[in-house]
Amino acid sequence: MKPEHLPLLKSVSAPAVHPDGTRAVVSVTRPDFDGDAYVGQLWSVPQDPERPARRLTRGFRDTAPAFSPDGRVLAFVRSAPGGKPQLYVVEAAGGEPQVLTDRPLGVSSFAWSPDSQRLVFGSRQPDDGRYGTVDGVGAGGEDARLITSFKYRMNGVGYLQDQPLQLFVLDVPDLGDEPRVQPAGRALKDSQDSHDAGHDAAAKGLPDARQLTSAATDHTGESFSSDGRWVYFVAALHEKSDEDLAAGIYRVAAGGGEPVPVQASNAGPQTVLAARESRDGKWLFFTAQDLGVSGLDFVAKNTVLHVMPAAGGEARALSDAENMDVDAPGGLIALRGKDAALVLNNAQGTVELLEFSATGSHALLVHGDRVVTGAGAAEDSLFISFTDAATAGDVACLNQGQLRLLTDFSAALRTEAGIIEPQALVVPSSDGHEVHGWVLAPPGKGPHPVLLNIHGGPFSQYTVALFDEAQVYAEAGYAVVMCNPRGSAGYGQTHGRAIKERMGTVDMQDVLTFLDGALEKFAALDAGALGIMGGSYGGYLTAWTISQDHRFRAAIVERGFLDPVSFTGSSDIGWFFGGEYTGTLPEQVAAQSPMATITQVRTPTLVIHSEDDLRCPVEQGQRYFTALKQQGVDSAFLVFPGEDHELSRSGTPHHRRQRFEHILAWWARHLPTASDRAGQHPAVGT
Repeated sequence: MKPEHLPLLKSVSAPAVHPDGTRAVVSVTRPDFDGDAYVGQLWSVPQDPERPARRLTRGFRDTAPAFSPDGRVLAFVRSAPGGKPQLYVVEAAGGEPQVLTDRPLGVSSFAWSPDSQRLVFGSRQPDDGRYGTVDGVGAGGEDARLITSFKYRMNGVGYLQDQPLQLFVLDVPDLGDEPRVQPAGRALKDSQDSHDAGHDAAAKGLPDARQLTSAATDHTGESFSSDGRWVYFVAALHEKSDEDLAAGIYRVAAGGGEPVPVQASNAGPQTVLAARESRDGKWLFFTAQDLGVSGLDFVAKNTVLHVMPAAGGEARALSDAENMDVDAPGGLIALRGKDAALVLNNAQGTVELLEFSATGSHALLVHGDRVVTGAGAAEDSLFISFTDAATAGDVACLNQGQLRLLTDFSAALRTEAGIIEPQALVVPSSDGHEVHGWVLAPPGKGPHPVLLNIHGGPFSQYTVALFDEAQVYAEAGYAVVMCNPRGSAGYGQTHGRAIKERMGTVDMQDVLTFLDGALEKFAALDAGALGIMGGSYGGYLTAWTISQDHRFRAAIVERGFLDPVSFTGSSDIGWFFGGEYTGTLPEQVAAQSPMATITQVRTPTLVIHSEDDLRCPVEQGQRYFTALKQQGVDSAFLVFPGEDHELSRSGTPHHRRQRFEHILAWWARHLPTASDRAGQHPAVGT
């Protein structure tokens, strides 16, 4: 795989299963260089393997499909080129999609009512005078902001309190009705004279959306109760919510009213991530992380699935808090049967699908060398979306305990780009702890230069899934070594919390031990030609390691957590993150700070950052690069405009390709291979 093959990476959403269980609908999206955007449509995937999947819609970017409970209508989110995502519906049997919203900042999520007559959706509500609500007033001309809270920004969003995520409900029109004629002439003037939100919607032929929430904070995870009377959501509406990380479950009458907290009688400080009422209406499932007495102790806390009576009472933990982590990316709660829930579990470099009943029984439905990314069930059918070493995303169904593949969206990726399969490896650390990871070696006898990759988080994990970065580097002739050191997710809370107030200790020990084990195991790896790289926490550990270990010919420090002191005030999570991970005593922080040990660095280093990164702000990279230059270290600073912390995963396709080209040029300069030599990247330069 090469940088130009990015458009072959097709991502697949969680499946929306038709109520009769015969088919599922997924969105399939990919990067597109021509539009410099992500494009995609909805696909219908029959359970019958003899019937091929087919494209269902033809929008620019159609995502988040969901069937109405009666199976007659399919709702989804559509984005036009350069436009905001809006809510659409189409008859399940096919037809022309109809738009339901015209939200100025778009629609982020939605859910059906059980009677299939209403939709509740989340949308950011801009304050008057901001975010284009007044013609001629751009971002630079808006009024000043007076900040009085810790939680005022979020990476990928920006300022929060003047564009909170609110919930709205609308009635779904009869799709068989005659289309509304847009007013003109006198009718248009009359419509403009009676200017309000309801009339605006009617004038555009849209249903009236009624606002359910109003607090100046985000309201997420919306879903209807089984009887349709209530809308559940998650928010931080408690007193002193700016001083902790807690979030709770609330419900509001579907017709409007004041939100009511739904709290288990035995719950301590926790942050709730998602909540769903069981289909029989008796139980409320929710996922949450314990926050300890302080309400801030988030470090490596596994997400636990709980259940409580819908009418109130005590909650019971259904999943094992120490050894299960049901916070896999995209892992919302899906319902199955009358009283069961499906969740995804991070497990030692994989993601499993688990089923829990409200009574406490559970089953491991899908496991093995794959990453389940979504699941949906209806009747006796269970569909999953997943990735593994050979696909960026596909759909399968579970039949009598066996997975049956229904799609092959990555066929072109395999045939046109080629995929190198990772080899699993376990290496015992010096204290006996086993470190789990993978090695991707290019074809040929070698010796191959080696790139030690370190993941972000820290509480996340490398997995068996196809990883575009590793594939690109391996294709360029580099052996890629990557592992899950202590601090990572998927191996239990004790494993994850091993670096609390000890960053740069056993985690560095583990990645270096794994590197040594890979060099010993694979003769084709060149121990004399080593590079090291990582992003976010991986950027931190890269920067820390090159101040301690000088065997690497070059390094790449990307979007790193590099100075815990300045991070406190500049990052969107700085007010709590550093203190919980490194501690707060000055000498304690300095003992774990790459900036405090930067004078020991002599490794040539490329620093990569994005201008709009609010998680690890660009000042982290600026200060690190400047210090390297001041002490004469061969270094460079690569800055991407308009991008945030997610550049490598969801940045614009042009910038993602350019990032790869700059990275390969850096390695070609310091670790040349037959496939990657200095001068092969003229657009990048040296």
